[in-house]
Amino acid sequence: MRHVALAALLLGLGPALAGEDPALPTVDYANTRFSGLDRITPENVGRLTVAWTYSTGVLRGHEGAPLVVGHIMFVHTPFPNTVTALDLDQDGKILWRYAPRQDAGVVAVMCCDTVHRGLAYQDGRIFLQLADTKVVALEAETGRVLWSVQNGDPGKGKTNTAAALPVRDKVIVGLSGGEYGARCHVTAYDQATGRRLWRAFATGPDDEMLIDPDKTTELGRPVGRDSSLKSWEGEQWKTGGGCAWGWFSYDPELNLVYYGTGNPSTWNPAQRPGDNRWAMAIVARDADTGVARWVYQMTPHDQWDYDGVNEMILTEQQVEGRRRRLLTHFDRNGFGYTLDRETGELLVAEKFDPSVNWAKRIDLDRASPAYGRPVVDERYAPGVAGEDETVTGICPGALGAKNQQPAAYSPRTGLFYVPTNHMCMDYKPFHVTYTPGQPYVGATLALHPPAGSDRTGAFIAWDNLAGRIKWSIPEPFSVWSGALATSGGVVFYGTLEGYLKAVDAATGTELYRFKTPSGIVGNVTTYRHGGRQYVAVLSGIGGWAGIGLAAGLTDPAEGSGAVGGYAALSQYTAAGGQLTVFALPEH
Repeated sequence: MRHVALAALLLGLGPALAGEDPALPTVDYANTRFSGLDRITPENVGRLTVAWTYSTGVLRGHEGAPLVVGHIMFVHTPFPNTVTALDLDQDGKILWRYAPRQDAGVVAVMCCDTVHRGLAYQDGRIFLQLADTKVVALEAETGRVLWSVQNGDPGKGKTNTAAALPVRDKVIVGLSGGEYGARCHVTAYDQATGRRLWRAFATGPDDEMLIDPDKTTELGRPVGRDSSLKSWEGEQWKTGGGCAWGWFSYDPELNLVYYGTGNPSTWNPAQRPGDNRWAMAIVARDADTGVARWVYQMTPHDQWDYDGVNEMILTEQQVEGRRRRLLTHFDRNGFGYTLDRETGELLVAEKFDPSVNWAKRIDLDRASPAYGRPVVDERYAPGVAGEDETVTGICPGALGAKNQQPAAYSPRTGLFYVPTNHMCMDYKPFHVTYTPGQPYVGATLALHPPAGSDRTGAFIAWDNLAGRIKWSIPEPFSVWSGALATSGGVVFYGTLEGYLKAVDAATGTELYRFKTPSGIVGNVTTYRHGGRQYVAVLSGIGGWAGIGLAAGLTDPAEGSGAVGGYAALSQYTAAGGQLTVFALPEH
């Protein structure tokens, strides 16, 4: 099928493959971040050397990864979201550069640095969504703008940091803005014209959320009429957040798009009683109509800013003697979830960081009225004692046991490779009034490692069926880089200090490290060109964890507590913006 073959091309969600051969996909609609390339192995990875480098000219957080289609590499930057096409046949000669004109005022309403997570390609077009929410289609050969459409109003706090997802004849995009009281949506546009095809809000009336109260289910039960409206006080849903600023995945056979929604607004839970649906939820939608097949709210009435936007990884595995289509999700709240992606049935929900304490467990008793809900430990629940009361020692911190940095899955080992944070927080909610375009947060945070620990990160291998850690590599700082698993048996990731690391997929044994010019918050990618396998990564400190260095902040409370929580990082790296490409020696 045509759309399956296109899945083997770059979707801007991770690693890259030169050419259109669907037999060796290095990224797919399933978000596995698994490459079929196998020339780099545990035996030879230690001989990797730098093949070439490229400076992006921007000194903010470089999330995402370069995109390779055929002999062209497309490199993106943080704001102003410049795109450059490099000819791999001519030593990286610049073919064209797209430099969009955006109002610099949008930077002031971007929550956690000016990052952008990448590009997408299909049918000769490059797709990207700019920081100011414009969705743009470029001609891949020339960089010519084919169409552009405004997806949201930055004046009301709506921005974008995420990659788009091309599916069949559509391109699907989300929004950021939960910290500004935006009412967020996911939208599908026609790839050829930019015409809007459907739009689904995260909160509000059923018809605006594209929810069928009788057919859309949560954990096997119809959600019922006005499922969102009944869970908010008055008209708070109009400033309810629920933004989809993370990753999208797609099952071509079920024709379902999967994504997660973010925090409800405000962060102060005392101001918004109720479950606040459908913020903090996994959503499965029909790609053609946008109608929700099923939803699952992971953190009802979020009291911690545990956005649910992290990637949904789609696999097919044996469960109790039969093959099942699964969805695995590592949530900010510290639980690793495994669900049946066709029905939304919850199969596994276990802590993937041992310090998690805000909830004791997820109720997995199907006969219980609380099935699927967290069993909250109210000692670590802000807002219970009222506003202006500080709750200390909550784990994980608001940036989560894992943030947007994507995990990888290897069908060779059956393991998931997860970049994690090992960070807790002290949380103080306070009353805040909504004003369009102004922060609508209502909480102050202080981030710190768990008691008795001096590290803030780990890179782990996870068994999604047993719900347990197979092995773990402690890191001094959060691992904010996306992982890459390869058929050669090597897994790659980057560190905030700037190291590209390679480890054995089976054991976690470190095989290689190289210090790049700046901290790595980008996603490691691999591609093949001229018969050689390359590994590439963007380095440029930033994102939430590195916002202090990226934006020159010094107050420990700035960056929602990240400046203080990662103060020591300045002793190891500095701002930068560089692509580093590695390869084995030719002889």
